[in-house]
This record gives sequence, C-alpha cells and structure tokens, in this order.
Amino acid sequence: MSKIVTMIPTRMASTRLPNKPLIDINGKTLIHRVYENVRKFVPGDVIVAAGDQAIVDECKKFGAKAILTDPKLPSGTDRIAAALKELDPKGDKYDIVVNFQGDGLNVDPKVNNELIEMIERTDCDIATCGMVFKTQADAENPTNVKIVMGLRDNETEGRCLYFTRAVAPFTRNPEKCKNHDLYHHIGIYVYKASSLKKFVDLPVGVLEERESLEQLRALENGMTIRAKVVDHITLNDKAPADINTPEELSEALKYIK
Repeated sequence: MSKIVTMIPTRMASTRLPNKPLIDINGKTLIHRVYENVRKFVPGDVIVAAGDQAIVDECKKFGAKAILTDPKLPSGTDRIAAALKELDPKGDKYDIVVNFQGDGLNVDPKVNNELIEMIERTDCDIATCGMVFKTQADAENPTNVKIVMGLRDNETEGRCLYFTRAVAPFTRNPEKCKNHDLYHHIGIYVYKASSLKKFVDLPVGVLEERESLEQLRALENGMTIRAKVVDHITLNDKAPADINTPEELSEALKYIK
C-alpha cells in the first residue's frame, strides 16, 4: 500500500487578496477550512507548506503540522518539494505526494483519490485531471489551458501529449472524427515522490518558458503525465472552486458554512 502525503502550499503574498490564508471564512480561516476538507477525504498525512511564519502559527492553533519554506520560492510545486525534503530528508517515507492548493476552499479532495489510484495502477510520474470544455469561447481563451490527449469512445483517462494555451488539437476532417472534445486542464496534481524530486531539479524548459506552463518541463524531459476527465471538481457547485479575488470571496461566503 502506498505511503501518501498531501502538501498544501500557501503564502501570504497575494496582490488581489492580501493575507489570503488567514482570511475569515464564516468563523474559520481559509487555510483551516482547506486543511479540514483534505483531512476528511484524502488518506495519509496532511502537511501545510507555508511561506510565512504567520501561517505556521495559525496551523498550530487548529492542530495542523506546517513546515516553513522560503517565501521567495517561485511556485507551489517548489514549495511542496522543499517542505517534503525537510519532512523526509532520506526520501524513503512517502511514495506519492498530493499537491492541494491552499486557496482550494471548494475543491473536492476526493478527486485526488482517483489520481492516486491512477499512479498506483499505471506508474505514471504525474497524474492530473481535466474537464470537457462546454463552449468554444472558453476553449479559445488562452488563460484556459488545454490538454492534448487521444481518447477513444468511453475512455476517461489517457496520456498527456501536450499542454497549450492555444486551441488544440485541430480537427482536420470533422466528418471522420468521432471525438471532437477539447479538454480543459484543471491544475490538480499528484506526483510519485521520486518524480517530484526529479521535476524540481530540472532546468526551466524551452516550451515551458514559451507557454508559461511548468508541466511542459516534465514532458520535455520524458516524464509521463496522465489525465483523468472528470465531471466536476467542487464540493458545492454554486460556489467558486478557489478564492483569488474579493468577488470570489464574497460569493464563497454565501455558501461555505
């Protein structure tokens, strides 16, 4: 049986929502609620990878283990890798690492269990997920990342061949093509522990730099990423999945009790 740890990367520096992890969400801080959701649904240990001492102090109040990391780390992936190195310096304590974003207040942690199972079954380096785009306008928005993978009828997962901000893949002969779906990448990641360590030690990739998508670094270096197509990712479909803006915060407060 796999030894699993979920890392929740979070930091105070947010231009749109200052001190975001400590914002009160109807009686509990954001990081407190995210931690509770993960503990409820995902097996194994849960650790907060904190970029600031104030977050560590808050975690102590509700009994969570938090590891202080360098606030200047460039990404959440680097943050969880740094926390994992401190937690498991010998590299033999965990097999699988879940990256659960610290602002994912309404993200359903059970999605990660499907990704854990996919790694255990296929031995891929990284597991992630996507959803079918509902509108062409959403697909054409470059802020919405597309997963390129070849799925046959009734298949719900596959190997990721590319990630892009462009609309891809192009359909040359629509009348001959059974599957016209375009897949919206949802940035939920589960890693083999050894693959996470390898990934953060790799130099920034050429395509990664061009598209500003760090997952392309893995593909450029021959690592395997598989994606699961899911129908939903939220606990409450009326509320925003995560909290990035004052508007999303106001909307979440209506539904998160």
